[in-house]
Amino acid sequence: MPLTRGSTAKGQAGPDWSATLKIGNKGKEAASAGKLEIDKDAFTPVAHEDFMRVDSLCSAILLNFYEHLQAEGLSAEDATELAKGADYFIRDFVVDFKALNLFYELPGIVRQFAGNWYISNTLEPDIGQLGGHLQGIRAFYRFLHERGFISAAYLEAIENESSDLAYYERRIETFWEIEGDGFIAWEAEGTLKEGNAKPGRA
Repeated sequence: MPLTRGSTAKGQAGPDWSATLKIGNKGKEAASAGKLEIDKDAFTPVAHEDFMRVDSLCSAILLNFYEHLQAEGLSAEDATELAKGADYFIRDFVVDFKALNLFYELPGIVRQFAGNWYISNTLEPDIGQLGGHLQGIRAFYRFLHERGFISAAYLEAIENESSDLAYYERRIETFWEIEGDGFIAWEAEGTLKEGNAKPGRA
């Protein structure tokens, strides 16, 4: 199920978006000044028992993103909605499902998320809800690019993939039309089997 504030799809406690993040002892000053000191390699899960550590690191940078949005003038409510969309994508899909470093540049990953994983892992997939997630994803990757953590080419790919709402709406419609063993053909378009790092996944 998609995230709600203060929870995750796995029923664990989620980020408190009102909390203050401190990265490199800068806290909210870092959010407003655009300065982050992080080790990107530390965001790579290297073993099954390592996912909790990486999840905590992702929560920290997402909190910084949330504070940045407010420093830019967004209300707490609007910042929360964008941060929730990014959180769901990063923590539940990129890290937990794909077992990838969030800074790893993999064109097509948003298409996998929005055109396959979100739809098949949500009881009632909705293009309005999905569109909200995609807005958060776009805003988060712009945040990363502004700080030099991802390339301009990758940001462009993310923005293009996250803007194709008509395609994702068709994917939802065709998902509900699946009969018999039709899921195999449906899944093959934007398959989740590509680009995985988690042990045991093809």
